[in-house]
Amino acid sequence: IWNDSLISADSENNALCEKGEFMKKLIVACGSGVATSQTVASKLSRLLKERGCSCTVEAVEKEAVTCRVVSCHAADTEPKQAITLFMALPKGDKMEFIVQKAVELGVSRIVPYLSKNCVSRPDKTEKKVERWRKIAAEAAKQCGRGRLPEVAAVVPVAQAIAQAAESETALFFYENEKRTGLHDALAGGVRDTVSLMVGPEGGFDPAEAKAAVDAGLQSVSLGTRILRCETAPIAALAAVLYAGGNM
Repeated sequence: IWNDSLISADSENNALCEKGEFMKKLIVACGSGVATSQTVASKLSRLLKERGCSCTVEAVEKEAVTCRVVSCHAADTEPKQAITLFMALPKGDKMEFIVQKAVELGVSRIVPYLSKNCVSRPDKTEKKVERWRKIAAEAAKQCGRGRLPEVAAVVPVAQAIAQAAESETALFFYENEKRTGLHDALAGGVRDTVSLMVGPEGGFDPAEAKAAVDAGLQSVSLGTRILRCETAPIAALAAVLYAGGNM
């Protein structure tokens, strides 16, 4: 969202910029059913302010309103760090839970990936990703996020490793790591960009673990207990947010 841009919303929870393109980073909650233009205007103005934008109402129509953005600043609800979660595809609907809770905690981006030991190996993932994106939007709306986290398309493990290695703090959560715990890995602080790479139910293949370390990711442990694949990313994310001064 830029200064002087026009944002319009209707009672169906749609937010459009002046060119008619969907504003993915703007979350508008107008409630269910038919809303009056006054209701839409009030909620849009309030929510824009909560998400770091000051605006003025430009036009009010039957069931839609247009606001002009006066100024934007960093939203108070966003973490200090940009955190990307690289999550191996779990079986069943576990990914839905992971996406929801990761967004609530403050993740910036979620990249699902396929590793050798993934139990779930669907031929087509487009509909699943679409579903996860809807869950992310609902979670962001519910917890008052200042931006809509991205849920990327499913990628191979090699591509996930390459992307994760680009972050300043890149952590690879390996079940066979015996020397370095998360506490030790975060002792030097948390940098501005963070990658968290979590494996599948079957764990990482040794070749994948070697590839991750060779790429520059730091192999770390989440403790001596065996965590479920849906528990590990939430525990890791919460710990990194705490270490980064967000809690």
